[in-house]
Amino acid sequence: MKKFTNIAILFVITSMLTSCVSVRVASDYDREVDFSQYKSYAFFKPGIDKAEISDLDKKRILRAIEFELSSKGYIKSEDPDMLVSIFTKSRERINVYNNAWGWGPGFWGWGWNPWYGGWGGTTASSTTEGTLYIDLIDGEKKELVWQGIGRGTLNFDDMDRKDERIREFVNKIMERFPPGAIQ
Repeated sequence: MKKFTNIAILFVITSMLTSCVSVRVASDYDREVDFSQYKSYAFFKPGIDKAEISDLDKKRILRAIEFELSSKGYIKSEDPDMLVSIFTKSRERINVYNNAWGWGPGFWGWGWNPWYGGWGGTTASSTTEGTLYIDLIDGEKKELVWQGIGRGTLNFDDMDRKDERIREFVNKIMERFPPGAIQ
């Protein structure tokens, strides 16, 4: 019985840790666009200015995007083929855990019974879930051609972890650009 409880606790802790680490991503694009025509980029200031995050975080995101695009061979330009914009959202998630474990004979017979034995209690924690949108806009037509979205938890206790988490978000999103790069 004790072994079962230890395995269950280990499973719960592992699930909590791995769920906090991952960035879930999605992307969408205009299927009629030939992405091989794009060679250069610039940041779309009007769109970036609307992002409701600190200027320091904007700089972190833009540096990470710049790194990812340059590693893919794109060149930053004054006369770009595509424009890059960002949008952010965040929300507070409240997680409630009911720790009323028990196993043994009770009112309902043998089986799961939170009123018999074990340990109990309810705990709550909160995390911030952030969403980062990266929009790529055709430089000539000013139309959205690709959008990448990343969602994950944000726990920024120190600046090194904050920089690392932002780079992870951008990297995971930009893995999907250009379309067909990763499926």
